[in-house]
Amino acid sequence: MAESNILEIIQGLSQAAANAYDGAHDERFTLDGQVKKVGLRREEGCPIMDKRVNDGFGVKFYGNKICIKYQSDIQLKEVHQSKDFEGDIGRQLNEIKKFLQKEYKAITGNSVTLTSDGELKVLVQSTSRVRSWVQAYQHYKISGIKEMPTMDPAVEDSRKITRDFLEKFKAAKRPSNEFIKKGDNEKK
Repeated sequence: MAESNILEIIQGLSQAAANAYDGAHDERFTLDGQVKKVGLRREEGCPIMDKRVNDGFGVKFYGNKICIKYQSDIQLKEVHQSKDFEGDIGRQLNEIKKFLQKEYKAITGNSVTLTSDGELKVLVQSTSRVRSWVQAYQHYKISGIKEMPTMDPAVEDSRKITRDFLEKFKAAKRPSNEFIKKGDNEKK
């Protein structure tokens, strides 16, 4: 796979994530007039009349994988009333993944498949007895990028460099004007 192809895939997914800005779900706030539903909770209801929900997502890339991170303000009663809170967050991340794939197709004309890699991680923290926030992330393999080989560090080379450094400064002479005072621990 060519380097430019990998770069194009990453740029396309980055642009797809950037197209999910706050307000993209409302045709009044988009430049092209197209509504982009990501599946976030902030898209529900009227932004002026209803209570504002703060949630969003971000992506980061490493090797042939993408990590989708989701965060949202929630109330503790939502956590306790839900029978499957972790499943709800998983469905939320799945909606974001679907949006990224659909938007990538619209941007580049090519398709990309994101397959989950590992477990969903969910962390709920509270700021008060009522308010809390949730942070979740899921790793996905990107279909168009083959796995990068992992390079082990050269252990022998790093040990040789350390030995050379120690040997170099071990033989160094102390300055003639240096006076070392004997402490209480040393014999006089």
